[in-house]
Amino acid sequence: MYNLFTDEQLVDMLHKGQEKAFAEIYSRYWFKLFGVAYHQTGTKEEAEELVHDVFETLWTKREQIKIHHLSSYLVVSVKNLTVNYIKSQITQRKYQEYLILQEIHQSNATDETVRLDDLTAAIEQAMKKLPEKTSEVFKMSRFGNQSVKDIAQQLNLSEKGVEYHITQSLKVLKEHLKLYHTDN
Repeated sequence: MYNLFTDEQLVDMLHKGQEKAFAEIYSRYWFKLFGVAYHQTGTKEEAEELVHDVFETLWTKREQIKIHHLSSYLVVSVKNLTVNYIKSQITQRKYQEYLILQEIHQSNATDETVRLDDLTAAIEQAMKKLPEKTSEVFKMSRFGNQSVKDIAQQLNLSEKGVEYHITQSLKVLKEHLKLYHTDN
């Protein structure tokens, strides 16, 4: 029955706390929002999380928000969350790169020299733990010095997808290279 209501009617019912109106909005727009988020992030899990966050906010703030065009409101909301998520991932990736470099510098400064062969082997082992696409993106970025834009074009990925693969690579490398650092 709720599928017969217009978006405007559903928004009015949502403001009054009608859960079935919310459920209809959810079923009507979930896939569209997922598509927008997935296109930007390149990952199913993150896209689902972002769409969940949009609907959670819609429900919890249903009495305060003013919605004139439901579809536009939801799409803009998911785009804004996605942009914020991507910015945080880029910042996190840069911080992880900094930590990796600090660990390498600290290791050298404390007379704990790691032979280049050992370090190369450690990096190769860490790279084997990565999915093929993630490893390829990381090698192109870090060993091939290619830009995110160039990698995205070559591999037919979104720039956000390339950023995601680089972030995942750095997480695995950081974790794997911790074994080669001691606090002596």
